[in-house]
Amino acid sequence: MKRLLPLLFLLFPLSVIAAWSSGNDHDRIPSEHTDSLVFNLATDNTEFPSSHVLQTALDGYKLLLDNQSINRPEVITIIDFSLPSDKERLWVLDIINKKVLYCCLVSHGRNSGDLKAESFSNIPGSNASSPGFYSTGETYHGKHGLSLTLNGLEPDINDKARTRSIVMHGADYVSSDFIRRHGRLGRSHGCPAVPAGQSNEIINTIKEGSCLFIYAPVADYTSNSHIINEITSIKKSEPLLLPVSDLKPPVLFHLSDRYLSGIVSDPSHQSMP
Repeated sequence: MKRLLPLLFLLFPLSVIAAWSSGNDHDRIPSEHTDSLVFNLATDNTEFPSSHVLQTALDGYKLLLDNQSINRPEVITIIDFSLPSDKERLWVLDIINKKVLYCCLVSHGRNSGDLKAESFSNIPGSNASSPGFYSTGETYHGKHGLSLTLNGLEPDINDKARTRSIVMHGADYVSSDFIRRHGRLGRSHGCPAVPAGQSNEIINTIKEGSCLFIYAPVADYTSNSHIINEITSIKKSEPLLLPVSDLKPPVLFHLSDRYLSGIVSDPSHQSMP
């Protein structure tokens, strides 16, 4: 049976995040989605990001929050390209309410590989995926319907995302049926395409300023990323994150008792039952 991996939380109080997010105009994530998806994920024992990928994502998230590269701290999206495309490898986490909102399939670029993404590029016309940290941008309606622009935050790694028209969109080739017929997902021109039936909800949840992290276990990324290098440098002096105890369904997130005082008192930001 699959085990639920421990989720990690930032040392700075959640009240800081809540105070930051309470002033923005974005709709809150619908409670009916969080309630049903958390229950299903827990009871189905769906896998979560590996502890290493999750911690790297949250470390980078804190750095981006500190330097104001993101302005929607209530959610984070994680894509793990160490996994093959026939596995669910995209997660959207609700930081405020400590819930998993979405877990789904996601495509990689056609020149990044077949079943697994193994080659990456920042070059226009490469039709390959680009790893690293992004901030989500505005939405528009294109040939794939509602689409989400992405701003690459890592020079020479993904900062040409706008030039390359790398966006999140829905696609029919991101489905279990396609996997059954072909043994893998269809591939994009470098965009992280998601299931067509979920794309509008996911895009509207993470649009306009949230953090998106695409993990790739390749030296070209991990060695050259200024964000990864900064994380490594900071951790030599003190950890950014607080590890928590192993989790059991249906509780997916847990804060140590010593940090409960940091949870906001505003009822609109309380965890749901």
